[in-house]
Amino acid sequence: MTRTAPSLDLPDLRGRRALVTGGSDGIGRRVATRLAAAGAEVLLPVRSAGKGAAARDSVLTEHPGAQVELGALDLASLTSVRALTARLLEDGQGIDLLVLNAGVMTPPGRRTTADGFELQLGTNHLGHVALVAGLLPLLRERRARVVTQVSVAARSGSVLWEDLQSARSYDAGRAYASSKIALGLFATELQRRSDDAGWGLTSVLSHPGVAATNLLAAHPEYGRGETSLSRRLIGALSSRGILLGTAESAALPALLAATDPSPVEGMMYGPGGLGHLGGAPTRHALYRPLRSTADASRIWDLSLELTGAPLP
Repeated sequence: MTRTAPSLDLPDLRGRRALVTGGSDGIGRRVATRLAAAGAEVLLPVRSAGKGAAARDSVLTEHPGAQVELGALDLASLTSVRALTARLLEDGQGIDLLVLNAGVMTPPGRRTTADGFELQLGTNHLGHVALVAGLLPLLRERRARVVTQVSVAARSGSVLWEDLQSARSYDAGRAYASSKIALGLFATELQRRSDDAGWGLTSVLSHPGVAATNLLAAHPEYGRGETSLSRRLIGALSSRGILLGTAESAALPALLAATDPSPVEGMMYGPGGLGHLGGAPTRHALYRPLRSTADASRIWDLSLELTGAPLP
């Protein structure tokens, strides 16, 4: 029996400017490709210039009229984040859509960023906080939508408040979930702060479910010498259409979050299949760890303190 692949029609995005982190590979690359195909001018700030060029060339091969611009960004370095935001502020073009998609997942041993943060916290969360802060004038100019990509890992657990940097004890899975919950809480607080201060932003959350991407592939740069067993299992199930999504279908919730004309407060976007692991994109309730306004306010203040980000 042939499985019908989930699909999503995007509106005409001509005249819109979008920035996608993690757009050189995997789900982010598919998000960027679909946005460019719909007419958006897409900025891809990437860590690897070679992978970025390959991603841009791939988009242009599929869609010769697309507008794709590369930039340099390493979310594990606040200096890199600030350099990008300074360049974009100097350029002066507003941003209509910001997709916070990039991330690292479960390095086998504790690693740190250039600024000394635990790698997953620093890359997945704090780097994105600094990016939002630096780009705020450009986001406010266009009354932008900010799409924050979290994870099914955020459906349980909590922020590691007592050991945020996993300095006393490192558990790769718990640290990953903590970083994604922190980022999701920041996104919910961003909406509240925007509403209170009149920034005009729309902050929405999405997650891709589970799909075979390079998050769990070999990454010698942070200690994973070979593709993990779980990545191989996910790939086998995904290719057979069993429960999980593909990289293509996993991009759809973020695309729906980016273009839904009527986002609903207290909801997020994810696959609609069993356990939200795969299937067509839909809205569903925020995961429980993302619902606390007290936790959201706490992570906002703590994140600005750690990054020195210029957000009120």
